[in-house]
Parts: sequence; structure tokens; C-alpha cells
Amino acid sequence: MVTKVYISATNTATIVCPQCEKTKTVDVGRYVELNQSVKVKSKCTCGHSWISVLEKRRQYRKAVNFPGVYKLVEDGEQIDKGIMAVIDLSLTGLKMKLNVKRDFKVDARLKVEFHLDDNRRTLIRRTVYVKNVSDLYVGVAFSASEPQDPALGFYLMG
Repeated sequence: MVTKVYISATNTATIVCPQCEKTKTVDVGRYVELNQSVKVKSKCTCGHSWISVLEKRRQYRKAVNFPGVYKLVEDGEQIDKGIMAVIDLSLTGLKMKLNVKRDFKVDARLKVEFHLDDNRRTLIRRTVYVKNVSDLYVGVAFSASEPQDPALGFYLMG
């Protein structure tokens, strides 16, 4: 069995035994800067053993599949647009899959639009900044200058 454990802002992780639910908080600071997946073997006092994967993301990400559109904006002008799918979503950003490969530069500014799959089909329209690009996949962060959308927060809690 493999469990996911989130690293806190203080570089600790609380590991929960999947068998008896005892918890233990451990210092994982030595793993924070590694650019690879970190698996930790754990053994509880109840005798159960398992593997935990340390998740370095500070925010929970929800796997989704929402069609949407993006627009590349430079100096206030739209210079490109296209179709995308939002494949995961958090309070601070999202990962999208483009239908055609683009060579976005890190910190490029995009406008994205997509609908949540909630009862109201809430339209999310946000300015984002490119953080990483890998083939058709683009990781972006929401602009800090725009207020957080309460509908997005509510959606991610559900």
C-alpha cells in the first residue's frame, strides 16, 4: 500500500498508519529540495508497514477534466489563443493540456476560461502565469492581483 503525505510549511509531515490510524509527525526537511519523488518506508508500533510518498505541493490539487480556452497576452494585446483541457486544479493554479504544442516562456501571461462541473457550471475566468512547460502540459499559477474566486474554493472543498 502507498499513501500520500503532504509536507507542511515547517517541513514536517504527519504520517498516518492506514491500519490503526496512529499518527506520527516527522521532520522531512532533508527531502524538500530534491527534484524527484521521495518514497519513505514506514512501520507503525502496531506492526503494519507501508510506503508513503512525500507530496511537496503546498496546496491540494484536484484531478479534473474541463475543456477551456486560453489566450496569450503580451503588452495588453492578445497574440495567440487556443483550446486546452484543465487536468488538475488548486487554489493557487492549475495544470492544463494544450491541443497543440506551444513554446510558452516561463512567466508568460495567459487568460484562461473554463467551467467547473458543479451544479451551476460556474465560469472561471482568470489571469495566470506560466510556471513550467512539458510538451503539451503547462503548469500555471493564478495571478495574485486578482481576488480568489469563492466558487473555486468551495468546489475544491467538495
